[in-house]
Amino acid sequence: MSDFANEFLLAVAVVLIINAFLCLYRAAAGPTIQDRIVGINIVNTKTMVVLLILSTFLGEELYLDIALAYALLNFVVTITISRYIET
Repeated sequence: MSDFANEFLLAVAVVLIINAFLCLYRAAAGPTIQDRIVGINIVNTKTMVVLLILSTFLGEELYLDIALAYALLNFVVTITISRYIET
């Protein structure tokens, strides 16, 4: 990959990490439990995207598998917590 592409991927990853911390603050300060669940879900999704960017940047396919497992775990946990709160 070219140097421009590498720098762009790193810049996008840094912006996503900063945005994830802002969402983490929203999850901690959310007025309702639904706001907190959505905030944590957004943080987990951004973490998955950063893993995908890292996989592309480093050229390691192992991170793709880790991101897929992380996404499935994120989905299952979100559904489980939502069902628990509903009852």
